[in-house]
Amino acid sequence: MKKNMGLTDRIIRLALAALVAVLYFTNVITGTLGIVLIVVAVVFALTSLISFCPLYPIIGMNTCKKEKS
Repeated sequence: MKKNMGLTDRIIRLALAALVAVLYFTNVITGTLGIVLIVVAVVFALTSLISFCPLYPIIGMNTCKKEKS
């Protein structure tokens, strides 16, 4: 897999995942919405850790900085 996520994108995704986790475990968000948001948070965390978002190539997006050769 070629990296397609930049540092800012990764930080934002991790911050959102952490925020959702805190809100879920403090019972601010509950029920079906809470479960859906936790699943999205896990996906955000995993994609930011591997620096690859499978949706980005489909829509032609890349937030990774271009490497100089």
